[in-house]
Amino acid sequence: MPTPTARPKSRKPLVFGTVVVLAAGLLGFVSYRATAPDTPSSDTSAVGTAAEEDAGIHPELAELARRDAADKLAQGRTDAPVVLIEYADFKCGYCGKFARDTEPELVEKYVQDGTLRIEWRNFPIFGKESEAAARASWAAGQQGRFWEFHRAAYADGAKEKGFGEDRLRALAHEAGIEDLDRFARDTESTAATDAVARDQEQAYGIGATSTPSFLINGRPVAGAQPLSVFTRAIEAAAADAAPVGNAGEDAEGTR
Repeated sequence: MPTPTARPKSRKPLVFGTVVVLAAGLLGFVSYRATAPDTPSSDTSAVGTAAEEDAGIHPELAELARRDAADKLAQGRTDAPVVLIEYADFKCGYCGKFARDTEPELVEKYVQDGTLRIEWRNFPIFGKESEAAARASWAAGQQGRFWEFHRAAYADGAKEKGFGEDRLRALAHEAGIEDLDRFARDTESTAATDAVARDQEQAYGIGATSTPSFLINGRPVAGAQPLSVFTRAIEAAAADAAPVGNAGEDAEGTR
């Protein structure tokens, strides 16, 4: 597994309660164990499942869900009883596995029936190309094509081609982004840099140390776990959740 880049200095210190600190420590430990290079793949599910059972649900972490109908990097109803927050990097192989093998089934089974909302957080930890891809995904979202860009960037073999300027433009074209010049400007904008920094700061603030890391209604889950781990966590969260709001608006970009 590549060595993550150094954590950027926080512009505004994040303050968490004791419960969140404890949960963050668990997420950090399990995040490392679930994706550590010396962890046998056959053991990854067991590690993730144990973490899910031990972590429990922490209201302070659940409050990190934005539930913003204007969020371009989210899909699903704003009043869905369950919110899955994903902290991920486009250069992360495990993130690609989740995006290809697991997420589409979660969308079909839970997002489409209003049970689940998925909120993306850019968490680039593998260098300049990771950061460029994160900014580009934000730029794609400004034209309502984040999830199409996400799908193109996580396609089989996409990571190996890198995320240089020309490659990002090609992915934008593949994603159906109409104004490629605007896409290029947005990718290099201060707004993109700030948006990615906020997501990255939040991830570090909850103790995430590798990708992908997830929160499901405040329950930490680390790594590209089997579908059954996510299904169990989502259904348990849905059963426990109280009704949330009454807006029922869909975020732009819902697939």
